[in-house]
Amino acid sequence: MLYRFAPLALLAIALPATAQEAEQEQTREPLRTRVYLGPQLSPKTPGAKDLSFGPFIEVSRARGDAPFEFEAPDESFGFPVAKAGGVEFGPALGFKGKRKAADIGVPLHDVGFSFEIGGFAQTYLAKNIRVRAEARQAVSGHDGLVGEISADYIVRDGDKWLFSLGPRVTLADGRYHRAWYGITAADSAASGLAQFRPDAGIEGIGLAAGYLRQLNKRIGIAAYARYDHLVGDAGRSPYVRSAGSRSQPSVGLALSYTFGGK
Repeated sequence: MLYRFAPLALLAIALPATAQEAEQEQTREPLRTRVYLGPQLSPKTPGAKDLSFGPFIEVSRARGDAPFEFEAPDESFGFPVAKAGGVEFGPALGFKGKRKAADIGVPLHDVGFSFEIGGFAQTYLAKNIRVRAEARQAVSGHDGLVGEISADYIVRDGDKWLFSLGPRVTLADGRYHRAWYGITAADSAASGLAQFRPDAGIEGIGLAAGYLRQLNKRIGIAAYARYDHLVGDAGRSPYVRSAGSRSQPSVGLALSYTFGGK
């Protein structure tokens, strides 16, 4: 008999807890989700001189009337999961498309699609100045380690509009550099370029700017522009010097829609 009525007893215990959770959820401010979607134009592959179109996607969340947290339009996908001493920590995910000889017009080795997994740390040095560092390890494709240090000066009027501007420094290990900028013996024989084995170091230095404007309660626009200049071994690569480019520009434009809220 006890076993038969145990589910009813558990239900009686669970109902108050469920009701309490529902009451707490009702007292919380409603959640808002803002989704940006549009095209962006960026180098086909690292070091390439030609540009190609790709998706520009961003998702932000906030509660009630609180402004959406600042996210640079060129940063990797991620979100804070912990905070200590004013520093936020969280995961960072990135990817780079595959490279074939036909993509760059030079018979060099292929590089597969690269999925990168890592983390970031960010903090505000002042109310309008955010600094961020992240590192990502590729689990496919180039198989290297890549990271970025950035700073952004932010000017905003709540969610009505936002403008950001700041420097970028990209770093990578030797495996990453050799995948994208190296010239193997086979590459040299096929292309006529000198063999080149790059080491770890700074890949590029750059500047990024972003702009957001809310047109009404639901619809908004976003735009960004970034320019990187390849330096170090990346900039000295025979491939970059002969068939690629040390200049690496990117631009993006998107419409946004905000779901939820009052």
